[in-house]
Amino acid sequence: MNVSDALIADQIRAVLTAAETGDGTAPIVEAGNPVLRSQTRPFDGQVDDAELEQLAEVMRATMLAAPGVGLAAPQVGIGLSMFVAEDPGARDPEVAKVRQREPMPLRVVLNAGCERAGGEDVAFYEGCLSIPGYQAVVARPRNIALTGIDLQGDPIAEEVSGWSARIVAHETDHLSGILFLDKAEMRSLATNESVAKFWHQPSTQKAAAELGFSLPSGMVM
Repeated sequence: MNVSDALIADQIRAVLTAAETGDGTAPIVEAGNPVLRSQTRPFDGQVDDAELEQLAEVMRATMLAAPGVGLAAPQVGIGLSMFVAEDPGARDPEVAKVRQREPMPLRVVLNAGCERAGGEDVAFYEGCLSIPGYQAVVARPRNIALTGIDLQGDPIAEEVSGWSARIVAHETDHLSGILFLDKAEMRSLATNESVAKFWHQPSTQKAAAELGFSLPSGMVM
């Protein structure tokens, strides 16, 4: 094991120890910490299967407690290419339709990559557990091709659509040191309270018109 892999193993064990001595969750790293701006290393046996499964459990518990729908390893201070994601979907039928937000069961993805899989871009408000209190509109492909491996080492190669694609793309960005604000329409930047007060509509058309930014040309609502 080289120095970098040994560091990853130490980071993982530090998170597991903190979770075991606390409430089963890990502290979430916030913007400004260099780990969020670093390229992650692929999983290559830095820890054994049991520790990897424990890490997935801690990351899921941390994500749900936040609460959030996705969490990447750098967000708990680990420079490893790994994320967890789980979304109950939208309760409002109109929101579910416009945003294509259907339930997504828990998934744990290692060594993830994603690419556009055709279709137009769609732009919605999104936030990040590492940038608490703020949201901004981000344009992302409606469909992406996700690759990687699961906890058992089996390959993942599938197309993901709608809000689930947004979640997966957001988390995969974290693995390359990219935060959502790097891709955001900055005129849309708003506190969580302002989003709830002014921009709670299923689409972002009203926000674009009143805040003065453009939506993707192919975006149809």
